[in-house]
Amino acid sequence: MNFIGLDIHKKTISYCVKDAAGEVLAEGTILSTRQSLDVWMRTPVKVAHPLMLRAIAAAKKKNDRIDACKIADCLRCNFLPECYMASTEIRERRRTLRYRKLLVRQNVQLRNKVSQMLMESGVVYNKQKLHKVGYFKELMTTNPDIGEGLRPLLTICRETIVRIGKTEGALVRSLARDPLLSDRVQRLMTIPAVGPITALTWVLEVDDVARFGSVKQAISYCGLCGAERSSADMVKRMPISKQRNKHLQSVLVEAAKLGPRLSPDLALVYETEKQKGHANRATIAVARKLVAYLLAVDRSGREFVVAGERREAA
Repeated sequence: MNFIGLDIHKKTISYCVKDAAGEVLAEGTILSTRQSLDVWMRTPVKVAHPLMLRAIAAAKKKNDRIDACKIADCLRCNFLPECYMASTEIRERRRTLRYRKLLVRQNVQLRNKVSQMLMESGVVYNKQKLHKVGYFKELMTTNPDIGEGLRPLLTICRETIVRIGKTEGALVRSLARDPLLSDRVQRLMTIPAVGPITALTWVLEVDDVARFGSVKQAISYCGLCGAERSSADMVKRMPISKQRNKHLQSVLVEAAKLGPRLSPDLALVYETEKQKGHANRATIAVARKLVAYLLAVDRSGREFVVAGERREAA
C-alpha cells in the first residue's frame, strides 16, 4: 500500500508518495483544479485537520515539498488527524445557507448606513419605524430636512434592502422545502426556541449526527465550552474555545437568548445559572441544553416532547 501526502494551495498542490517502509516513490506539483486531481488520482482521500498539524508549521526548515512528505509520513504511521467531510449534496446546500448569512450581514450594514446618513443631516426620525415601508415613504415625501443630494442615496439603500430581504427569504424557503432536509428540519423545529434558521444550520453544519459519541462532543464542536489546561494537580478552565463551528455557535447563542421566554425548562436552566452571578454564562448554559435537545431529537427521529408529557403519555 502506498501513502500520499498533499499540501494544498489556491493555485498548486505539492504531493509526495511513499510506500509502507517510508521510501519516496514520487513527488512533485500539480495544478489545484478538479480536472488535474481527477486525472492524477482516483483513490479515496483523507482530509487532515489543519490545527492538528501545527508540528509541520513549527519546523525550522519548511516548504511545500517537505510539508507533503511529512503529511505522507503521518498517514503512513496512522498519525494523520482527520477532519469530517460532509457529502457533496450537504456541502452545496451549506454553501447556500452561508450565502444567506452574508446577505443578512449586508442588509444590517445598509440599515445602519441609512440611519447614519439621516443623523448626519440632522433629520429627526422614529428609530423603531424607520425601515417600515409606509413610514419610510412618508419620511421621504414630507420631511424638509432631507436634501436633494441625500434623497437618491436613501432611495438606493431602501431598494437594495428590499431586494436583499426578498432574496434571503427565497433562499430560506427553498432550503426548508428541500426533500433532503425538510423532515429533519420539521422535527427539530418542535424544540422550543428552534426556528427554521437554527434547524437548517444544525442539519447542514452537523450532517451525520452519528459522528458525535456524546453530548459533550457536540457541545465542544459548537464552541459552547472552554478549553482545559491541566498540569500536575492543577486544572484550569479557559474562556470559550476558538476551535469551533462559528456558524452553529452564533445561531445557538441567539436561540438561547430567546429560549427562556418560550420554555419553562430552559427558563429554569437560565435562572439557576444566573443566580451564580453571570448572565452571559447563563445564556451559554441554555445553549448547551439546546444542543442536548437537538442531538436527542436528531438521533431518535421523533419530535420533541417535554419530559412530563412523555410520562403522562406512557
